[in-house]
Amino acid sequence: MAEADHRILNSQIKLGSQYYFYMETQTAIAVPDGDNCMEVYSSIQCPEFAHDTIARCLGVPAHNVRVKTRRLGGGFGGKAVKSIAVASACAVAAYKLNRPVRIYMDRKTDMIMSGGRHPMKITYNVGFKSTGKITALKLDILIDSGMFVDVSPILSDHMLGSLKKYDWGALSFDIKLCKTNLPSRAAMRAPGDVQASYIAEVVIEHIASTFSMDVDSIRNINLHTHNSLNLFFASAVGEPLEYTLPSIWDKLASTSSFYHRTKMVKEFNRCHKWKKRGISRVPIVHEVKMRSTPGKVSILRDGSIVVEVGGIEMGQGLWTKVKQMTAYGLGLVKCGGTQDLLEKVRVIEADTLSVIQGGMTAGSTTSVSSCEAVRLCCKVLVERLVPLKQRLMEQIRSLEWETLILEAYRNSVNLSASSLYVPNFSTMHYLNYAAAVSEVEVNLITGETTILQTDIIYDYGESLNPAVDLGQIEGAYVQGIGFFMLEEYNTNSDGLVIINNTWTYKIPTVDTIPKQFNVEIFNSGNHKNRVLSSKASGEPPLTLAVSVHCTTRAAITEARRQLVSWSGPNEASSTLVQLEAPATMPVVKELCGLDSVQKFLQWTIAKN
Repeated sequence: MAEADHRILNSQIKLGSQYYFYMETQTAIAVPDGDNCMEVYSSIQCPEFAHDTIARCLGVPAHNVRVKTRRLGGGFGGKAVKSIAVASACAVAAYKLNRPVRIYMDRKTDMIMSGGRHPMKITYNVGFKSTGKITALKLDILIDSGMFVDVSPILSDHMLGSLKKYDWGALSFDIKLCKTNLPSRAAMRAPGDVQASYIAEVVIEHIASTFSMDVDSIRNINLHTHNSLNLFFASAVGEPLEYTLPSIWDKLASTSSFYHRTKMVKEFNRCHKWKKRGISRVPIVHEVKMRSTPGKVSILRDGSIVVEVGGIEMGQGLWTKVKQMTAYGLGLVKCGGTQDLLEKVRVIEADTLSVIQGGMTAGSTTSVSSCEAVRLCCKVLVERLVPLKQRLMEQIRSLEWETLILEAYRNSVNLSASSLYVPNFSTMHYLNYAAAVSEVEVNLITGETTILQTDIIYDYGESLNPAVDLGQIEGAYVQGIGFFMLEEYNTNSDGLVIINNTWTYKIPTVDTIPKQFNVEIFNSGNHKNRVLSSKASGEPPLTLAVSVHCTTRAAITEARRQLVSWSGPNEASSTLVQLEAPATMPVVKELCGLDSVQKFLQWTIAKN
């Protein structure tokens, strides 16, 4: 901090919460079985954890409990820990009554119990040179964890990963979990990452506004070099060629016509009194951490294939990728019909007594790790089938898949394989890179914010399924728009949730998503330490939605400059805008100047 030419001290920002708003609320069915056993069907992201809890609640050995999860109607982290209580309560009732019991939550009850994303209060001090290069950032972060600690301790690690997307020079932080009278908070998609992305951009924009500097140039100056990146992410950086953010940053400026549109936005603002536009370009550096995942592949007598994985399908395309990986892995046998194996693959429900150590489906990595577990199984099966294939090929010229499998049964070849994918140190951590340009238009009279266009370039390595991953980018980004612009998840002074229905809680709709939405998957080539060179999807794109918030701030800043010009020489001319999240219509309208029409009329009369 002593090296800085300028300092901003003790600035504060606040962040609100966000509800998961999955389409299917918390639900479970428990069915008593023979021999003092219990079978539970639960909409949960971590069946293994529910299995252990139910066994303890019933006072029975773990092998007397079976938890099954076929698929979820959305999760986003809300069906990780919170579902355990629902499944356990259902099992206890079924155990006591000795009959099937079903529990499901109506939307109001679900919103009250779920907790949602962690609210935060942040105080920051930042020092920087006259050029805009930041030399030091000090953060004091208070996290509202609610009445119980839950999974809140994971947030600090996640926040640091996203905070370090810029080269702060020196970074000092103090993160505290605070016990309050509010519901306990659980991890929500990109937990801590989305808040950290917001904090980083607030600091950058505060520096720019303080000295009337161009905010995009401040971002440019403080982007990481490979050397500085290595200081902040020592174990995850990889080779210099793997650091693709600079090339993504430059390419996005070109493909989105960023500099030309910046000039057009300035011209629009000069010509329009009651509408203002803003445009912003933001980067992300997202640290990904792989986890171990089990898999099991079995080939049946007719040549059809059944697959089990620890990962849970909840709309992220996990089953689609697993089916593709199975077809690819077994296709290496290379006989007639292997090109059509995809149609023969079925992924079945997760079962805690069939595939153990399933862990938690979270962190955007489970699809990839499940694919690797399946690939390991397929590798074992191919090694068993190839010798038989070679013997058969000596007798017949053409060999079909069904014939090979039937002969494998006759020769007692084991056609079921299990595996547990465990990432080693070199593959456990890596970095995702992306950037987004967003342009918005703000109506000064109503406070309505319209997202005119968003352009995203996202480094996927080599995508396992570009169609699925494209949807993941778009969906995550729109959910981020909800957090930054729309969704208020408020409580009263007694800690009770008061926004608890669809009438008062507003999620993004077809009217609030970008009018033009351009997403490009950046192919960064082969990565030997990735699963088929792929990278994670799901959570990192959500943090890019901060670009909409930044752009809205820019439009409000233009509105305030105009308001100052109408207000006379005695009016304060500061353009610093403290825009909290979410930036709802009333908030935007107030910051633009509720009295803007009166000011304009007074200014017009004074001129005449």
